[in-house]
Amino acid sequence: MTPAQIFFWLMASLGNATALFTYLTFFNLPSLLLVLFMAAFTLTGLYDVFFSSHTLNRLYPVLAYLRYMMESIRPEIQQYFIATNTDERPFNREQRELVYRRAKNVNDTLPFGTQRDLMENNYLSIWHSMHPRTVKEQSKRILIGSSQCALPYSASLLNISAMSYGALSSHAIEALNLGAKLGGFAHNTGEGGVSPYHLKHGGDIIWQLGTGLFGCRTKDGGFDEDKFSNMANKPAIKMIEIKLSQGAKPGHGGVLPKAKISDEIAQIRGVSQDEDCVSPPMNPECPTPIALMEFVARLRKLSGGKPIGIKLCIGHPAEFLAICKAMVSTGILVDFITIDGAEGGTGAAPVEFSNRLGMMCLEGTFIAHQALIGVGLRDEIRIIASGKSASSFDILSKMAMGADTVNAARTMMMALGCIQSRSCNTNTCPTGIATQDPKRSKAIDIKAKSLRVKQFQHNTLHSLYELVGSMGLDDPAMLCPNMLKRRTSEGLLEAAPGIVPPLDANQLVDNHASGVWQRWWHLADQEQFYVLDNCTPKPQIAVVNL
Repeated sequence: MTPAQIFFWLMASLGNATALFTYLTFFNLPSLLLVLFMAAFTLTGLYDVFFSSHTLNRLYPVLAYLRYMMESIRPEIQQYFIATNTDERPFNREQRELVYRRAKNVNDTLPFGTQRDLMENNYLSIWHSMHPRTVKEQSKRILIGSSQCALPYSASLLNISAMSYGALSSHAIEALNLGAKLGGFAHNTGEGGVSPYHLKHGGDIIWQLGTGLFGCRTKDGGFDEDKFSNMANKPAIKMIEIKLSQGAKPGHGGVLPKAKISDEIAQIRGVSQDEDCVSPPMNPECPTPIALMEFVARLRKLSGGKPIGIKLCIGHPAEFLAICKAMVSTGILVDFITIDGAEGGTGAAPVEFSNRLGMMCLEGTFIAHQALIGVGLRDEIRIIASGKSASSFDILSKMAMGADTVNAARTMMMALGCIQSRSCNTNTCPTGIATQDPKRSKAIDIKAKSLRVKQFQHNTLHSLYELVGSMGLDDPAMLCPNMLKRRTSEGLLEAAPGIVPPLDANQLVDNHASGVWQRWWHLADQEQFYVLDNCTPKPQIAVVNL
């Protein structure tokens, strides 16, 4: 027997005998409680030793539950008592504190100097100017809409990224949308479709059409023109975004666990409550780049000319160039492209997909920006960067790489009160944000939390304008990739873009590109997305049966 088993049998025998003797002697409440405790201890231990399927319970009867309890609160112990201000992932204490303070509209300054290692390899920074300037008011919004768009939208430089009703509670959706209304910025619905809670307060809406086509879906999962047109022409809907992939799980459809599918969500999405809601990995209306452009034109017509865009996490650059080739050949343009980064968040994704797939937001934004320049379409199409953004520097770095505006999701949740418990897929979110449990979600004060969302967005942009001004610029559009510096392994600072060279206007369509751009452009095919990332084949090894 293990020492723990010996301990259990001693407690079960001597402990029960002592408890029973004490009760018969004193016959009072404390002795009765002792008898009940020892009985529960013994029954639990007997079950563990003889019936439990867990090895730990059999070897360490009763005591194993202490391990399970400590394991369950490990994240909280780590977060509150062990981790430093810059240790944690995905958002460290310094980043969360910044969001909380700006959301509460309290002092967000840093005392006694930085806690970051400024000599860290790949550390990003910018150079200031001895002639600071003030950002012009007219530069604080961006007009989204190509020459083919009849109803362009004037967007803020920071908006709410895609988070579905279903992934988030109704109170959280309401608070986000009311915050967007108060602050004059946009709220992306996520792929779950437009719910009554998105429309209740009148905030500007970007309707995301995911691969499941929720909100405009036929019974067999196809596209319903009438449903789409009825919703898309509502005044609150300002733009429509076709989701091709998501940064946290590119190549994998969205997942809403069945525990979070209420009657209302099932009705809005047109899905069953009996199983997880898993969207297909590819949009059924967009199997090829050409088909994607045709779908864009179709949606633009059905919506009355509202901006139509796409959202994707870039993988092989040639596949993105295939979309560019399709725009050039068909003459159909998207109005905006949302670049999602591999560092993006989600409520539910396979670990390998979150950890190992896709380009990060800065890399993807740079590729998209340069590709659009190379095909002569950059002036027509706006780029929205959607990745991990907690500070104004996070926004500035994305804009320097080519983004016109930035979307934030998890930090908007933090503005609502998210504590990064990482229980989004369990329906037991401790703050009532990522849950469909009404007992938890009703704790969100919609009016108070909407004000925090508004204040976080406003204060973060105020910091952005100050940061841009410190560089001697009066317009964020003047930011360029060379202004972003990174620390090399030799301790020197260099421009951040790296080994992929920038392009000149029309350099791709004029066939003047060289190096990797020439190779990617040659591989891109407007008739299909897939590109074989061919390399030297593996040597063939004969297998000998012994």
